[in-house]
Amino acid sequence: MKYEELKDIVKTGEGYTIELKESLNSSIGKEICAFANAMGGKIILGVEDNTNKIKGYKIKNSDLSKIQDIARNMSPGFNVQIEQIKDLVVIYVPIGKDKPYTVNGHFYMRYGANSQQLNRDEIRNLFQKENLISFEQQAKEYDEKDFSMSAFNKFKEIANLDKKLSKEHILKNLNLLTNNKINNAGILYFTENIKQYFPTAIVSCFLYSDNEQTDIIDTKEFNSDFKTNLEEAYKYVISKLNNAIIIEGKIQHKRKLELPKIAIREAIINAMIHKDYFKNSTVQINISPEKVEIINPGSLLFPKTELGSTSAYRNPVLADLMQRMKEIEKAGSGIKRIKRLCKQNKIKIEFKAETYFRTIFYRNKTSQKPAKNQPKTSQKPAKIKRKEKILEHIKKNTFSKRSFAEEINMNRSTIESDLEELKEKGIIKFIGSRRGGKWVLCEEIKK
Repeated sequence: MKYEELKDIVKTGEGYTIELKESLNSSIGKEICAFANAMGGKIILGVEDNTNKIKGYKIKNSDLSKIQDIARNMSPGFNVQIEQIKDLVVIYVPIGKDKPYTVNGHFYMRYGANSQQLNRDEIRNLFQKENLISFEQQAKEYDEKDFSMSAFNKFKEIANLDKKLSKEHILKNLNLLTNNKINNAGILYFTENIKQYFPTAIVSCFLYSDNEQTDIIDTKEFNSDFKTNLEEAYKYVISKLNNAIIIEGKIQHKRKLELPKIAIREAIINAMIHKDYFKNSTVQINISPEKVEIINPGSLLFPKTELGSTSAYRNPVLADLMQRMKEIEKAGSGIKRIKRLCKQNKIKIEFKAETYFRTIFYRNKTSQKPAKNQPKTSQKPAKIKRKEKILEHIKKNTFSKRSFAEEINMNRSTIESDLEELKEKGIIKFIGSRRGGKWVLCEEIKK
């Protein structure tokens, strides 16, 4: 591998097949084992933690022996390749051919940019259910004109990828190419009309007038790229929910959506990421007067008693992409977040063996329905008010995207869009490193 190519990989950052380390440490066996149980990967030594700055690392003969001994002593035995490329060291971990693997009696699996420990039964069940076949890594005939550059450029922007990185480099290092052809994961994520390739990869929404779900009064199909389908399905569900009038004090009142927005969005993301794309069923959202149910075709990958404490991604590449888009945070947090956000709402999670996984949100009976013929309120005032709150937090040096999103019950991608608009207008500016920096008012800088 050429050094310039290796530097570009470092710029891409950690992910499903990339692990960056400052030096050789005790976790190296865990990372090798996790990559071997997943799709393989590269461990790069000589990169500063958190900043992704190249510090350099010189491999010693003792290091080489240590790494090889760890791999050979895995169960079953394993082999890795190690290469010194100028001031960086690359440990190449191939896809394991005799899964599952264990190191020091522990099993590890790669989820997003993390390596998570599993017990043997969990990992054995995972591979048995998957039959060691990855839907994501299969490739089919694909017409490049169907590739959505707008979706791709939006991904690069939100994922904060270097603008100089080529499309081919990014697709390759995000595991979206198989034998130099765009694979199913890439097609799912960046195709303008997914229905022509995978008819059941769409998101179907149904609105019913009755609780028995027999009278359909509206239906929508979303069949664009993965992220757009998420956004449109989310907007559709939110638009069909009611606002409750909340009285504060003697005079003040405000409207509050009957169900938490972030919890709804999280459930839709979970369904799209965990869907079994081999099954001939779509992600389906049913909205009735009594409830909202989000149905994910596919069985649970671990015992239901461990829901919320154990995580196993059926489609780890899609999960990695969504993590880079800041739509999900860490493995296993989705269900916990939904339950935490729904403390005042009744929810239910159902499973049917080998068939589906369903999240049900029960609607509040006291929600106030909008008056008939009531004109739609413009979204502009709400957006302006949201931006004003952002500026207030920035001025007080108390702004955090995640905390602010939860405070106003809004998704982080919306907040990021607001920040970009304020930045383009020259009102705010980001200073410092990507992880340790902060937003400031431009007028404060001038002072």
